[in-house]
Amino acid sequence: MSHIDDSEARRKGRERADRLQAEYLEKGGDFTGWFEELYASAQGDVALVPWAGLEPHPALVEWMRRQPPPPKGTRAIDVGCGLGDNAAFLAKCGYETTAIDISPSAIEWAKKRHGEVADFRVADLFDLPEELRGAFDLVHETYTIQSLPIEMRARVMAAIASLLAPGGRLLVITRARQDDTVAEGPPWPLSVAELAEFSRLGLKRSDFEEFIEEREDGRRIPHFLVVYEDPC
Repeated sequence: MSHIDDSEARRKGRERADRLQAEYLEKGGDFTGWFEELYASAQGDVALVPWAGLEPHPALVEWMRRQPPPPKGTRAIDVGCGLGDNAAFLAKCGYETTAIDISPSAIEWAKKRHGEVADFRVADLFDLPEELRGAFDLVHETYTIQSLPIEMRARVMAAIASLLAPGGRLLVITRARQDDTVAEGPPWPLSVAELAEFSRLGLKRSDFEEFIEEREDGRRIPHFLVVYEDPC
């Protein structure tokens, strides 16, 4: 699977993102603030948002292809939606879709691109609006957990799980690493042992897939796709 353009512009965009992350890590405190700085300073240049493929993630598309159409009124949320392509895809698959991101600039950008098909909102996973908790039949996150430092991982996973309605499903797509390796980042790939935090939060794992994302520069990046269900 591949959906990333590894052009020179993208390479420079990744280097810029790495610099911003490093600066915020050194400052301590509000690590998530760098997302807004990156989107705002990009000023509409997609190449400066290195994870913006301008299409839904291929693993999400393939997984959704295997699912039955959702009943009318089924609600989905896309966590860390960025420019909104995954959220728009969920909406086109028949879900009433909400999409959240901590960056106001990302949300405004996503609204301009896909505002007619999904409800885009600024929201902080660590301070979620009460009306979002327990509200969604499908919760989707791609690359959000892995973008945050290890010490924030348990909190962000608990926040994501809290969005599930009783009986709902959580779909996680992430870079992968082996349990006996050290996570080096950013981003910080997840291991199977770390993903088990969702099981400790009371969810039941119902699907697990491993795949390789092949980049144009020759890199082969291991990934996990994992589905959890709320057993209630």
